[in-house]
Amino acid sequence: MSCTQTIADYALRSIGIGERLLPRSDFTLCQQFTLIGSGLIWNLYFAILALFIGFFLANALAIAKASRNPWLRKPADAFIFLFRGSPLFIQFFLAYEALVMLPRAGIEIFGFTVATSWLTKAWAGALIVLVLNTSAYSAQIFHGALMSVPKGDIEAADAYGLTGWKKFRKVIWPTMMRLAWPSYTNEAIFLFHATALVYFSGFPAFQQRGDSLYYASYFADKTFNPFVAYPIVAGYFILFTLLLISLFGLVNRRLNRHLPGARQRLKYRPQVIR
Repeated sequence: MSCTQTIADYALRSIGIGERLLPRSDFTLCQQFTLIGSGLIWNLYFAILALFIGFFLANALAIAKASRNPWLRKPADAFIFLFRGSPLFIQFFLAYEALVMLPRAGIEIFGFTVATSWLTKAWAGALIVLVLNTSAYSAQIFHGALMSVPKGDIEAADAYGLTGWKKFRKVIWPTMMRLAWPSYTNEAIFLFHATALVYFSGFPAFQQRGDSLYYASYFADKTFNPFVAYPIVAGYFILFTLLLISLFGLVNRRLNRHLPGARQRLKYRPQVIR
């Protein structure tokens, strides 16, 4: 089988498109690159959705944590402490065990039966855990940035007559994002790497449609050689990490576009940089 045919058969296998059966023998590098790359679709799915949903939830948690109202502040503090204080690996297992205990027939709400079986699937249950985990870490980052907003910016907003939501949206929130973005970029990278843990969690891979580490483990077991499949996974993750850094770097430059020298490139100066 040619490499082109292998790509056509297995490139989208992880989402149920293409050849159903996995190769059993005579494993080639093309097969390993293709199938592991196919599994990476799920890693990207978890990372993108968890970052997108977690970003908004983290902002809400950071504002609640900074609130003077204890009914908002204390639950936010407890949520952040709980998910930052416990290992993500344990959170996966506890969430799966809790979701499995839900009635298989569904939950009755106002006379309607709400299905719950889908929550035990990796695409839903593992995603929920990742959203909650990254929300807690990101909320702590955003809260620290919120507390570091210069008082001069707030006083200037007051002088211009900005109050309430308008002041937060036009002055406080952009400054908070500018201060938090470098640390938030690191959190995004850590979250993307953490998606590899889904394979080891209790959430099952439906019809052998797992993530990149699922296929890497399959090839390592079949060939008795982990020094090919796992470096391929690492290579894919490094490439997408570089892409993630580039995208977040563009946002960072956008947030800092008003600062002097924000568009200047780093120059080679031997007396300063070695």
